[in-house]
Amino acid sequence: MKVTATAIPDVLVLEPAVFADERGFFFESFNQKRFEETVGRAVTFVQDNHAQSRKGVIRGLHYQINQPQDKLLRAVRGAVYDVAVDLRRASPTFGRWVGVTLSADNKKQLWVPKGFAHGYLALSEATELLYKVTDYYAPVHERCLLWNDPAVQIDWPLEAEPILSAKDRLGLTLDQAAVFV
Repeated sequence: MKVTATAIPDVLVLEPAVFADERGFFFESFNQKRFEETVGRAVTFVQDNHAQSRKGVIRGLHYQINQPQDKLLRAVRGAVYDVAVDLRRASPTFGRWVGVTLSADNKKQLWVPKGFAHGYLALSEATELLYKVTDYYAPVHERCLLWNDPAVQIDWPLEAEPILSAKDRLGLTLDQAAVFV
């Protein structure tokens, strides 16, 4: 597995070794021991999520103020532009973001640790994203950072106005949002 640090070193891009021939391909999408060696700590995933979105949908930027979740994400159909925003107030990268294209073709995975808001833009029709999380979904603790917060300035690769849920349209700006200490 190839591991690449992003501009925010705690957010990692993981690229599995893919074995392909005329029959198709095989790769190990997750190995607990190798993964923990990669991130440098023990990790227990408790929930797997599967999301489908049509082209132009932005989901996020979501996070939980209590029961925060580490996330390991990958696209299994189509492609997404996946974004993590650092909400750790004591971090030197507080308020900064990184974005990575994850696709069924490139098979890249993104590790987003606790303390980040996460979201993505579906770049193709019928995009499907799988992700593992380290704590259970807790709607009472969920918060949303505004997808187009002028203080964060995410450069989404949009072709048109995004399709947003009502909740995501009402996201808070970085100065209004509950952040991690």
